[in-house]
Amino acid sequence: MTQSPEQAKGFVQPQTLKGFCDYLPEEMIARNRVIEVIRNVYERYGFVPIDTPILEYLVTLIGTGGEEINKEIFRLESPEREPIGMRFDLTVPFARILAQYPDTVKLPFRRYHIGPVFRADKPGPGRFRQFTQFDIDAAGSKSVVIDAEIIAAMCDVLRDLGLSDGEYQIRVNSRGLMDALLIASNIDGEETRKHVLRVVDKLDKVGLDNIRKELGEGRVDESGDPIRGVGLESGTIDKILEFIAISSETRASVLETVGKVLPDAECTHTAIDEMKELAAALDSLGVGEDEVVFLPSLARGLDYYTGPVYETILPGAPQVGSIMGGGRYDHLVERFMPDPIPATGVSIGLDRLLAGLNAIGKIDTEPTTTKVLIITMRGVPMTELLKIARELRDNNISAEIYLGKRKAKMSDQLAYANHKNIPAAIIVGSDELESNQISIKDLVAGKEKRADISDRDEYRKSGKTGQQTIPREEMIPKLREIIGDE
Repeated sequence: MTQSPEQAKGFVQPQTLKGFCDYLPEEMIARNRVIEVIRNVYERYGFVPIDTPILEYLVTLIGTGGEEINKEIFRLESPEREPIGMRFDLTVPFARILAQYPDTVKLPFRRYHIGPVFRADKPGPGRFRQFTQFDIDAAGSKSVVIDAEIIAAMCDVLRDLGLSDGEYQIRVNSRGLMDALLIASNIDGEETRKHVLRVVDKLDKVGLDNIRKELGEGRVDESGDPIRGVGLESGTIDKILEFIAISSETRASVLETVGKVLPDAECTHTAIDEMKELAAALDSLGVGEDEVVFLPSLARGLDYYTGPVYETILPGAPQVGSIMGGGRYDHLVERFMPDPIPATGVSIGLDRLLAGLNAIGKIDTEPTTTKVLIITMRGVPMTELLKIARELRDNNISAEIYLGKRKAKMSDQLAYANHKNIPAAIIVGSDELESNQISIKDLVAGKEKRADISDRDEYRKSGKTGQQTIPREEMIPKLREIIGDE
């Protein structure tokens, strides 16, 4: 293989690991702003921050995410030769925290946690081996009221990110309702029940006809590969399909129909009563029927969750899939301690959320956080420019002095500001310095006024468009007027 000139000189080829990615300023600024919106919502609901190590003992992780997740754990060895692994979610560390610090973490306990998680999965479009999750979880309460609060927080996050009714939908189901269906259908055996749930969970992807085939003898997919069926009888399949086809405009009417389809049994009444309590709490929290729907076909994770389960989609970006998902898991902590601790929570896939927001035009990307560029002029001491920069920063206005190539023309410096979408520039020459004045250039207004000018000479003459010279003491209020800060 022919070496490149750089490799021949001993340079290392710059590249990222397969399944990992870098985030450059434009992406990180958008990410940080979304994170701050989510954080503010979570704190309004009384959730407090925690953090945990990326690495855990392997025994902590093994078995907690199911067989598939076990295969995807990045396995390592500590310097002491102990088997360890990289966390694959933020829920297992939360369960460990509850068991490890019983005297410090008093129940009920609400926490939020943001951080990278790792899965040794096959990378593909939108599928990475490192991705960021932003979770809230509440432990110590069996009441579905806390589930309602978590769902309401999900709605508030999306509203605060600029989404309106119809641009998002949170779907809710219950493990209790699905259990009642499985019992009524005489479906026995844990593995068979899990198989049924996995098949039902594919409804949006493969359609009702293929679900029928997979619940029965199986089918052959588009690639020609056989898909093993559950092997249920025709009458049982009809019951399941009737149940998962239920939909309505209101949560109450969904539950009414569910009550007619499921058998008159104690498990049915218990599950419906729980969902009625959840519906009443959502109503009290002002969560609209178009925001949160009860959907009996939702089966994601029901072999893991123990009560309500929920996921969020963006109808305008179906290719992204679910951007939030969670539910009640009352048995996870029992791996670490004998006393059960009921818990419930939701995870936001930050990368998917950002992809979805970008797809529906809800992300404004910016290449810099700088609001004001201070132009360097010949004959003006750098110490004076530094004083101006400090005054701006003391007033919470982000500013930078142009410190690019020496003796850069003013046009080059302004071109740099325009490239970075910096809205304002400060120009101080020796004359302004002597008279205690300052020139401020509104770069946005100038760009807009020059947009329709086609004549070159006229364009050059418009160079001072949006520029005004004012007394130095008026600098801060004038800049706030231009950049829109209070």
